[in-house]
Amino acid sequence: MSIDIERIDGYLGRYAASLSDFDAEAAVALWSTPGMIADDRVSGVLDTREEMIAGLKQSYPLYRELRLASVSHELLDTNELSERLVLVKVRWLFRDAAGELLTDANSYYLLRDEDDAGLQACVCVETDSAEHLRALAEERGIDLTKWSS
Repeated sequence: MSIDIERIDGYLGRYAASLSDFDAEAAVALWSTPGMIADDRVSGVLDTREEMIAGLKQSYPLYRELRLASVSHELLDTNELSERLVLVKVRWLFRDAAGELLTDANSYYLLRDEDDAGLQACVCVETDSAEHLRALAEERGIDLTKWSS
């Protein structure tokens, strides 16, 4: 494999740390532009880093209300598509301040090894994050309609 597992795991670790720190700029630095996110209901393309940062920052108040304190990951699968492209399946683990698991989410990322920036996400396909987020919000008594645009 031209993109080794250690590099992928390191990339995902940096991404998880940026999410834990609510650091939109650091998270977005790990994305290529444009970037695309798709799930069962919608697909969206963000053309600029500024759009990506704004989108992430919009989600932070909800994550704080859900008491998200840290994010970690489990690399579940890799599929080398070319010398520079790899499709990865990752399980994100969302924990509270006590380290208790709040919820998880499984996602696929198309990562490209770019000359100047290293690994960058090009596409994210969310498989169950919306469902898991809804379940956590319901468990916590949080009305998600106030967070929809």
